[in-house]
Amino acid sequence: MTNPIGLLINGVCGRMGRRLVHLASQDDRFCIVAALETTDHPKFGHDLGMVIGQPSLEGLLITSEWPGNRSVEAVIDFSTPHGTAELLPICRKDHIPMVIATTGHSAVQLEALQEAGHELPLLMSSNFSLGMNLLMKLLAMTASALKEQDFDIEIIEKHHRFKKDSPSGTAIRLAQIIQEQVGPIPIRHGREGIVGERPRREIGVHSVRAGDEVGDHSVLFSTLGETLELHHRATSRDAFAKGALEAAHFLVNRPPGWYNLSDVLGL
Repeated sequence: MTNPIGLLINGVCGRMGRRLVHLASQDDRFCIVAALETTDHPKFGHDLGMVIGQPSLEGLLITSEWPGNRSVEAVIDFSTPHGTAELLPICRKDHIPMVIATTGHSAVQLEALQEAGHELPLLMSSNFSLGMNLLMKLLAMTASALKEQDFDIEIIEKHHRFKKDSPSGTAIRLAQIIQEQVGPIPIRHGREGIVGERPRREIGVHSVRAGDEVGDHSVLFSTLGETLELHHRATSRDAFAKGALEAAHFLVNRPPGWYNLSDVLGL
């Protein structure tokens, strides 16, 4: 049996970070060697094991600094664009693989990440669900096959009441995938009032915010007489945490470069 991968998790106290810690601590392929969070978080400096109820992790403190005494072999970042930027120079220097689940990076930050892809294995995604990434492949095939046909395209996404952005990053990516196949058709965010008949070439995007919905995305291809629907629903944040762990395992020992979850899935 090979030695477990030394894993640094950035953003351990967030909703996703906590689930990632739970799953990684139960996965023999990994050993959590560092748990990072911002210094202003109420749990900063606390024992990670006690915070999340994992006795196996007791003694590992929540900190904001790179560990000097333990080997980091992979980084999973569920923090903020600023948090990503702080870790990037160290990962570039030591060629440490990075899995980046954080969104909202500035153009300057994205440029730095692009450059880093020449020095380390890097995978960045707005959605780490393996099922969703398979749907994205199917969506590209569907959009390409129907691009000359008279099909209306609508995207509907649902998330919990606490989500701050709208539409979701995943919905935006779904629209981009369609545009890559059919051309630069406009996106309409919702409809209200007397807007007239629906234009032939348009992608409708609609957001629902309710309850504790983890993530639900549907893409409709509809014409007179039939409708094709591609649908994915996440019922737990574990879907995203598991995908991030699979990505980290995949990146270790890979050459520098930009990877995606299609590579992890072997598509």
